[in-house]
Amino acid sequence: MQRLRELGWTENRTITIEYRWAEGREERFAEIAAEFARLKVDVIVTVTTPASLAAKQATAVIPIVFAAVSDPVGTGLVASLARPGGNVTGLANQISDTGGKKLELLREVVPGLRRLAIMANVGNPASVLEMGEAQATARTLGLEVITSEIRRAEDIVPAFEALKGDRADALYLSPDQLMNTNRTRINILAVGARLPTMSGSREYVEAGGLMSYGTNLPDQFRRAADYVDKILRGTKPGDIPVEQPTKFDLVINLTTAKALGLEVPPTLLARADEVIE
Repeated sequence: MQRLRELGWTENRTITIEYRWAEGREERFAEIAAEFARLKVDVIVTVTTPASLAAKQATAVIPIVFAAVSDPVGTGLVASLARPGGNVTGLANQISDTGGKKLELLREVVPGLRRLAIMANVGNPASVLEMGEAQATARTLGLEVITSEIRRAEDIVPAFEALKGDRADALYLSPDQLMNTNRTRINILAVGARLPTMSGSREYVEAGGLMSYGTNLPDQFRRAADYVDKILRGTKPGDIPVEQPTKFDLVINLTTAKALGLEVPPTLLARADEVIE
């Protein structure tokens, strides 16, 4: 909204916005997308792969701008990054591509890292992709990998119960709407299990996680406004290339590090974009 105002659009004067929230329930995406199609809105803005796929399935006419999805080509949202085609375009967030960097950073804080647990919502195709890439990256680093698959909020506590017997050294979290909605509970359980966490979203660190490294989402949404502006002024979405993120953030929670008995190297703290104390 801030960026749209800078581009000359004023809410309730030159533009009207219909906000809808799925509240972590994927089944809501299809309902919301169908509603927007019935309303014949001029543009649909989405975030996450399931929401974007639901919008695409609901309409082949209304332009769709995704603010952050991990693999728009692999999940079938667009034909290619340079030439999206159709009615969908937006910004990728490269969550899966940052897996190697996340594990390198995690090893700096957990030098004895040998066994890595990876938790993801396997009902989300983007999370499955990230889980697979994180597994492959971990194995190239010589780490033993334990996968922890969830599909609904009720699976989270049993997943942590299972991890207690696996004796993992750290937990890699794959953010999505289900995980985001339950991030505080996930981090409380992780600290209780003495598991340092790494994710791709700063919100997890604010909620008590140890570290995150990933795309700066406010920047992504600002850039999504430029897509909306171009489309409202007549550009076809299929002619606007999908862009990659340009801003990545490393966030560290020192309070959590102390609770886990971990020493964060000063060199790493100096590189962090934000330190929570």
